[in-house]
Amino acid sequence: MLETPTEMVVRCIGLRQVELITDKDEAGSRFALKVNGREIFCRGANWISADALPSRITPSGLRGLLQSAVDANMNMLRVWGGGFDSGKLGKIMSGTAHVLGPGMESWHPNPDFFIASGGGPILDMGPYYVNNLVNLIGPVKRVVALANRTCEERVIGNGPRLGEKVPVVVATNIHAILEFASGAQVALMASWDVWAHRHQNMELYGTDGAVFVPDPNFFGGKVEVAGDDKEPKEVEVWDHPLTAQNFQFDWGKQANYRGIGLADMMEAVTTGRDYRCSLDRSLHTIDVLTAILRSAEEGRAIDIVTTCTQPEALGIEEARALLR
Repeated sequence: MLETPTEMVVRCIGLRQVELITDKDEAGSRFALKVNGREIFCRGANWISADALPSRITPSGLRGLLQSAVDANMNMLRVWGGGFDSGKLGKIMSGTAHVLGPGMESWHPNPDFFIASGGGPILDMGPYYVNNLVNLIGPVKRVVALANRTCEERVIGNGPRLGEKVPVVVATNIHAILEFASGAQVALMASWDVWAHRHQNMELYGTDGAVFVPDPNFFGGKVEVAGDDKEPKEVEVWDHPLTAQNFQFDWGKQANYRGIGLADMMEAVTTGRDYRCSLDRSLHTIDVLTAILRSAEEGRAIDIVTTCTQPEALGIEEARALLR
């Protein structure tokens, strides 16, 4: 659009060539743009994520933001390179995950299998946490771990076997470090020897911020994000169908959609697309969990031989379609 004192001219143009000019100058080097062989004056803004939760971003919302830039006479937007799923965290480089409690024998009438071979907190609760980390960060490259158990027997505290002693044959207290292919390192603690604690279920730390994630064993929960202000702030609750409370537990009503993975798989098989709980992701999660136990037993780091891709986030409309 060219404007003169007496008229306004509107023309359609094509960007045949765009060059970045970084010639040396008295301050060091320039940063200028040349379009179709002619330097232009740039007036714009820094574009970050349109929303901290990508699935809430809509085409109409994006169009509105872009139109706001046009209305402000901007001719350039610099797309910010940071973000965690288009968020504000930058690249995730470290984190912690904790699944801690006193064990199952206080409430389960037959807790034997929890502490028998093939049991323990890593193989029982670990799948929720490791799979969530893989979904958020990507595949794991290597693990190293230490493990022990507090007692050799546990006493059943509920049901017809009340007071009966059960032998403990697996590690019930495990500390592991997971190194991801991306370079991130996450400390995972899984224990049934903890009566009380103040640890967050999951925290991930990026180059530009941090995110605090709720218990991956459940649906919904509070998500908090902190930036360079160092102050965690709760992300606005969004209208995702899998956060709607639909199941009454003993301790209260919560969202519970444990069949959604199967529904996603069935829909994916029908349409031919990748399904989120795929064989390679499931196998990779099991590989990581068993490698943690091997590392603790053998006293060495274990390289993970399997890998997988990160699944796409389950958006609002996709989730609604699966619930129909």
